[in-house]
Amino acid sequence: MKKITSNIFVALFILCFSSLESFAFGYSGCERYNIICKVTGKGAKSVTNANMNVEENKNDTNKRRKIITSKNDTELNVFTGMFDFSDDKQAAGVLGLQHQNEKLFRKSLLGKLSPITGGFVTANNAAYIYTGVQAEYVLGFITITPSFAPGFYHKGNGKDLGSLLEFKSEVQMTFDLSDSSHLGMSYNHISNASLGRKNPGANSYMFNFLKQF
Repeated sequence: MKKITSNIFVALFILCFSSLESFAFGYSGCERYNIICKVTGKGAKSVTNANMNVEENKNDTNKRRKIITSKNDTELNVFTGMFDFSDDKQAAGVLGLQHQNEKLFRKSLLGKLSPITGGFVTANNAAYIYTGVQAEYVLGFITITPSFAPGFYHKGNGKDLGSLLEFKSEVQMTFDLSDSSHLGMSYNHISNASLGRKNPGANSYMFNFLKQF
C-alpha cells in the first residue's frame, strides 16, 4: 500500500512540475509566469500582434534603406548670365554646365567638401574649363556653396586675361524647388593671381538651375 501511494505521489509531482514548467517557460505564445494567459490563451494573440509589429518595423526600415540607397548622387548645374559684367567693352553673355558627385564628398573643418568640374563659353567665343572643390552650407531651404577652381581659359574674340591658367573663386546661393531641383544665383571672379603677363581679371554673375539625378 505504501509503495502504491509513493508511486501515485511521484506521478502527481511530475505532472505538477510539468504544468509549472509550461507556465514558467511559455506556452502558446504566453509570457513567462503569465498564468491568466496560460489559462485563457489571450497572451498568444498579443505575441502574434507584437511579431506583426516587429515585421512591419523591419519592412519600414527596409523601405527607408531603399530610399537612402536610391538617393540622387549626380548633380548638374546649368547656368547663364553675364561674363565680365564690370567691363563695358568686354561684357558678354555666357552659358555653362557644372557637374558634382555627392558620393565623393568629404567632411572637414570647412564644411562638406566635394569636387566639381565644369566649363562655359561666352558670346565672344571665349571658353573656360575648370575642376576644383566646393563647400556646402545648408541653412533651411537655402544652400550656400563657395568654391575654388583652377582652369584653362581661351580668349577667343573676348577679353585677354593674360594667361592660359586662370583661377575661379565663386559663391553661389540656391533655393530648394523640390528634393532634387534648385534655383539660385552666383557671383565669380576669375584671375591668374598675377602669374601671367597681365592680370585684368573678370567678374561675372550667373543664374543657376541645379538638378540631381
